Amino acid sequence: MDVPVKDYTIGKNTSLSDLGKQYFDAGGFVAKKVGVAIDIMKQMTSEKDAVNFLSFPAATVSTGTRGIFVQLLKKKLFHIVMTTCGTLDHDFARVYVDYYHGSFDADDKELHKKNIHRLGNIFIPNKHYGDIIEQKLQPMLQDMYDKGVRELATHEFVWELGKRLEQEPKKEESIIYWCYKNQIPMIIPGITDGAFGIQLTMFMQDHKDFKIDVFKDEQFLIGKLFGKITTGALMIGGGISKHHTIWWNQWCDGLDYAVYITTAPEWDGSLSGARLKEGISWDKVNENARYMTVEGDATVLLPLIVGPLL
Repeated sequence: MDVPVKDYTIGKNTSLSDLGKQYFDAGGFVAKKVGVAIDIMKQMTSEKDAVNFLSFPAATVSTGTRGIFVQLLKKKLFHIVMTTCGTLDHDFARVYVDYYHGSFDADDKELHKKNIHRLGNIFIPNKHYGDIIEQKLQPMLQDMYDKGVRELATHEFVWELGKRLEQEPKKEESIIYWCYKNQIPMIIPGITDGAFGIQLTMFMQDHKDFKIDVFKDEQFLIGKLFGKITTGALMIGGGISKHHTIWWNQWCDGLDYAVYITTAPEWDGSLSGARLKEGISWDKVNENARYMTVEGDATVLLPLIVGPLL
């Protein structure tokens, strides 16, 4: 009881760094957690030899939050990305077309009749999703094949895609592009689960010696993580991207730094609801780690937590 609660003092010149410090000093509830998360992120990204993971689900990439991921990768603050097939879908499509503001309360039957997908309160015309992905991706796959490419890890596949975005006007808005440009591995353990997955399946039907080998990604992770090294992770949401991140970190004595943003409750036993401290019992988070679970919407919290790094 030696740290007093302090009131906010906010003005027009208050920076994100100032606000983050005030969140910490305010002491109460989720604000304090945000302040601690900011401090962990600063320490994690300043560790000279740390291997830092960024994991997130696809839904955030359909929103403006995509731009936060782009900035983090552009600045090389993370060294490995763990995500889902849908990230490829949304990021790739948005290089060519727009997604639109919508409403949670929209009539989904009417949207279906108009060939519009709804992702929360984002509207995605069908032609801006499956159609544009097929139109642009199939020629890229054929080009890879014609150049002798036959077998790729998922992260190598992402780099091949990024290389082929080089001439696109909106390339610098793309997560795929910056992973390629900065040679940051984007690992997608569930590569078949999305529009990219079906396009790859279709291509492989006529090119049976063309393969995506997820075990090459696992071999890469073995080479990167076995032994005692310092690792950190910023994880948004649960699912396969979160679990693959914490799973592999048990082989290096667990994460040394971790921030997890979630909206899920813990009482249902779900991975999304599991707090980081549970990972200590699995060797996925080190006993001496600095970690914080922050409850809330990542589209709101992420700019506050990583903004001071940018």
